[in-house]
Amino acid sequence: MRLPGRISAAIEVLSEIETRHRPASEALKDWGLSHRFAGSGDRAAIGDIVYDALRKRASIAWRMGSETPRALALGAVVYGWGEDPKKLNQLFSDDRHAPDFLSESECERLESISLQEAPDMVRADAPEWAAEALTSRFGEAFAEEGAALAERPPLDLRVNTLKAGRDKVAGQLARLGAEKTRFSPIGLRLAATAGARRQVNVTAEEAYRRGRVEVQDEASQLVALMAATAKQEVAGAGGQVLDFCAGGGGKTLAFSAALENRGQVFAFDADRQRLAPIYERLKRAGARNVQVRQPGEGTLADLEGRMDLVLVDAPCSGSGTWRRRPDAKWRMRPEALAERAAEQDLILAEAARYVRPGGLLAYVTCSLFTEENGERIAAFRAAHADFSPLDPAPLWRAVTGAEPPRWAAADSITLTPASTDTDGFFLAVLSRAG
Repeated sequence: MRLPGRISAAIEVLSEIETRHRPASEALKDWGLSHRFAGSGDRAAIGDIVYDALRKRASIAWRMGSETPRALALGAVVYGWGEDPKKLNQLFSDDRHAPDFLSESECERLESISLQEAPDMVRADAPEWAAEALTSRFGEAFAEEGAALAERPPLDLRVNTLKAGRDKVAGQLARLGAEKTRFSPIGLRLAATAGARRQVNVTAEEAYRRGRVEVQDEASQLVALMAATAKQEVAGAGGQVLDFCAGGGGKTLAFSAALENRGQVFAFDADRQRLAPIYERLKRAGARNVQVRQPGEGTLADLEGRMDLVLVDAPCSGSGTWRRRPDAKWRMRPEALAERAAEQDLILAEAARYVRPGGLLAYVTCSLFTEENGERIAAFRAAHADFSPLDPAPLWRAVTGAEPPRWAAADSITLTPASTDTDGFFLAVLSRAG
């Protein structure tokens, strides 16, 4: 397929997403299954158009004067990929799979309308309700933060120090363009590029198959390293760690490596299906100090009041990862925040039972909303007077060797695409009185 056919396909997928309110990943998968002639490169390029259109839906719609699937797809390849509207029409004339020719009005908008006069909400590429939530967190910087959330994300890898050092793995992946991450001392990054991207299948690389790297955003690496550093200060090199919402085990694996296979890491998740991938990942990583606890009555009873560190990577809106799942920000509704907040309060209260006196409770979300972050910590502390927050600045310096980023506070730290060039993550570490 050539670019015109790929644009037509992207319009078709965007129409499916809009009319049936489907996740983009599902709509793209179904399109591929029903169009077997499309190669892997075609499917990847179509996905790039779809996701770029969704990332910048608000700003494209404002510039185009329309938010139809056609307007979004054309805006993605012109505004984002740098395609020339007039050349597109030439390409369309030579391709029977092309969409209709660009109209004079479309060409004029594609060539001349900029975002200089656009409202902040448009420049932030956020729904109105989310713009309000971001403003309450970032003030006048919300448009900058929102716009950064609408850019393409890089692909970050965490080097598994149980098996290799970062320099060695960087050399093995140099041909892919892997560079060392800015802050994480164990991270590698494949930078985002514009246009139809070159396909990189990291899982096919020897370094991945041998367990030397895992896919993990730099921010996720950093919050795990900061929590592990805080744990070391209260329990030394080993100790007992409970990953209370372990999911597929990304942070469990990071803790196992940070503890150098010493001590004990317990991985638990209330959702058995989310926990399922962890076993193969543990085997590949060579993690021997991890014990997986399946959900069930009394599963964690023997751990109450014994843990040096309990990590709560709480289910959340995922707003900090909108670069990777841009359709989520248009599907989500504000009332979902209240539902998530209630769930987060329950999880925090349950997790606190396992922290020993003098131990730590680390609360993490991949959200940028105060309702899911600072407000949850405030509510927890109001009900648990024996927990007090740690200053994250020393932890950040110990892990990164750099000064704390823009959104660091005395009791928590927030990482964002605009401030740290990572996904959006929140971390608060609380100490239980001895």
